Amino acid sequence: MNFQPDYTNILKVLQNQRPDYLPLYEHHIDAPFISKVLGKEVSNAGKIGSDLEEHYRTVTNFWKDMTYDAFDYEAAVCEIFPGHGAILGGDGPIQSREDFEKYPFDELPAIFWKTYTPHLEAIRKVMPAGMKAFGGCGYGIFESAQDLVGYTSLCMLQYDDPDLFGDIFNKIGDLYAELWTEMVRRYSDIFVFFRMGDDLGFHTNTLLEPDTIRQHIIPQYKRIIDILHAGNKKFLLHICGCIFDVMDDLISIGIDAKHSNEKSIAPFTRWIEQYNDRIGLFGGFDMNDLILNPYDTVYQQVLEEGTRYRSMAKGYGLGSGNSIPEYASVEGFMAMVDAVKEIRRKEIR
Repeated sequence: MNFQPDYTNILKVLQNQRPDYLPLYEHHIDAPFISKVLGKEVSNAGKIGSDLEEHYRTVTNFWKDMTYDAFDYEAAVCEIFPGHGAILGGDGPIQSREDFEKYPFDELPAIFWKTYTPHLEAIRKVMPAGMKAFGGCGYGIFESAQDLVGYTSLCMLQYDDPDLFGDIFNKIGDLYAELWTEMVRRYSDIFVFFRMGDDLGFHTNTLLEPDTIRQHIIPQYKRIIDILHAGNKKFLLHICGCIFDVMDDLISIGIDAKHSNEKSIAPFTRWIEQYNDRIGLFGGFDMNDLILNPYDTVYQQVLEEGTRYRSMAKGYGLGSGNSIPEYASVEGFMAMVDAVKEIRRKEIR
């Protein structure tokens, strides 16, 4: 099967329509995993100019060869924060009103564009015909607050200094609104849709109280969604965890699709049954199943359940419930891709 990517096919999921053929989707495929598949190093570390273009040529061709219509690219906001790292644990650079007032928020947009413009320009030059990117400004409102404060300190700050707690989210919202406005202006042509990842939950609940999310985070999401929709772009929200308590709120502000699911939270059929009449859905296959099971088991599961999900949902794109990390099984990943190819072939016949 000679695959030719067609970004309009995966866009139909965001429009909550049935794509012409079942699209593959991943939140991310780690470069070291691509290296394992290709048998050569794939890294953009320290690369500039033509070397950077060659890197993205390799990456985009990998996604194309795996029969994806689009690939992910996120310009990671948190990684340009001075003092970045608390999202991985510990305290961030803002612990007080004084820290907040002196933090260089005004300098961040210039740092962001200096860091990521070369990557976006390289992608524009080497994108395969028929393909586009999805992503945009990486990380999200809650994750940025975690990175600037630290999760434990952020939870305490909500009660110790509620005004500062609110001001931090508003300031992050201001930053994201500025970055997203410019992203839409400069790079709408290379993105089929835009996406933000912001993990608000864990296995049993949300990481902050649902009312706190409604008051401080969802209004900032709406600012971003309104900017993207005004630019005629669809918006996918990637959120891990059990977030059923705020899903209706998220849908009400205009998200076009949702990604991320784990069997330990709910079977994928629950997402379809509750939400497929309102938004597109991506994912379906728990990472543990893809990583731990042999090829034949993964292939049969994806073949059977993928066919079922496609028949149940209006807009559906198949992939892992999260992403493909370095330690993922090549065998399991290829089984998933091969099963999707077979689903497509059966529909053609």
